[in-house]
Amino acid sequence: MKKVKTSFFCQNCGHQSLKWVGKCPSCGQWNTFVEEEIRDVSPGARAELTFNEKPLPMDTITSDERERLKSGIEEVDRVLGGGIVRGSAVLVGGDPGIGKSTLLLQVMQRLAAKGLKVLYVSGEESARQIKMRGERIGATSGNILILVEVDLENIIKYIRETKPAAVVVDSIQTVYSSHLSSAPGSVGQVREASERLIIFAKKSGIPVFLIGHVTKDGSIAGPKVLEHMVDTVLYFEGDSGHSYRMIRGMKNRFGPTNEVGVFEMRDRGLVEVLNPSEYFLAERPEGSSGSVVVPSMEGTRPILVEIQSLVSPTNFGMPRRTAIGVDANRVSLLVAVLEKVCGLRLGSHDVFINVAGGVRVTEPAVDLGIISAMASSFLDRTIDPGTVVFGEVGLTGELRGIHQMELRIREAERMGFTRCILPRTTPREAGKFGKIRVVKIRNIRELIENLF
Repeated sequence: MKKVKTSFFCQNCGHQSLKWVGKCPSCGQWNTFVEEEIRDVSPGARAELTFNEKPLPMDTITSDERERLKSGIEEVDRVLGGGIVRGSAVLVGGDPGIGKSTLLLQVMQRLAAKGLKVLYVSGEESARQIKMRGERIGATSGNILILVEVDLENIIKYIRETKPAAVVVDSIQTVYSSHLSSAPGSVGQVREASERLIIFAKKSGIPVFLIGHVTKDGSIAGPKVLEHMVDTVLYFEGDSGHSYRMIRGMKNRFGPTNEVGVFEMRDRGLVEVLNPSEYFLAERPEGSSGSVVVPSMEGTRPILVEIQSLVSPTNFGMPRRTAIGVDANRVSLLVAVLEKVCGLRLGSHDVFINVAGGVRVTEPAVDLGIISAMASSFLDRTIDPGTVVFGEVGLTGELRGIHQMELRIREAERMGFTRCILPRTTPREAGKFGKIRVVKIRNIRELIENLF
């Protein structure tokens, strides 16, 4: 009897070890190693995992951007770089219930409405359950084929038979190959199923969408190599307490990375938000201290967000520093800079920072907004509601320029703002930029002078 070869794999990152270890040397997680079978690839299976193509000169290869398949949803096409590339593999991740299956079913409906045949493969829901959700969001076209299957070989067989324009696999963690004895969702099964589906997509030219589960810390479950194998990684962001959803392109071989599409969750599904700045500023309070608007770049799109601050005397020996939507360590650093450079004594005050609407902003351009909101709340003085600020703040209080200043100013002008405070390193030397007045400053001392 042939001896079965096994090895130990980390279920968090996919690291392989000949023996069991308590702590993964690659990702540092504890008790994540599971023994799995290592299969010998048969000649037939090896043929499915190869392209068997000859080297081609670069100048003989044709490439046409017009070959992209439009999904019919503008925000999805934006994140994908202009549309769905034929033969591409797209991995979609996000928290449970955030709307991954709903959005992809809506995309399939838009493609089916154009007369294209699409295939939706589900390993988590029955056909009746998918039909119920489809009726709720309006996805009832006869061109949408529903396949409830978890066996990889059967899935590939039905894709060959139906020859759809696009395929959705919901989810990749439920698919298993009979060539492996390990359970569905294990590192070996996820890697095997993904590899064969991706290579099949490249050979056939059929785009494949893979829905992936996420772990407790928010990363996509399975081996990290899964994200390297696919062409595009889309990640859903959103707060369960808010109706908005953002889909962000974490990786894209066919377009810009970090691009975002904004949606609003309603009873009939996800509805795209074509003007995110107006959406996030709709409930902005006027005449209140501690509030300022900052233009933040999300991919190639500027979005205006409101930063709120509450600075109040502490009742305890250790003042609190709480930040929601921005990096808490960055807030502590800016508190120290504001106290040192401007003389505002915040050491005996609690500081709370919040980005309204549940948005998370990570770029350094919001530094000036955080400083402005804290100063406004501490001094209890209102910032002019027609003012926007942005810029990076250094440890000595100096302001540094950030990228794409002109786009940010244009977006603020379009939304009706009349003044923009920014670092002196702006592309134009003129004091005015269209109808909006541009105020250039060198440090945060000049910021306090111009704010109030």
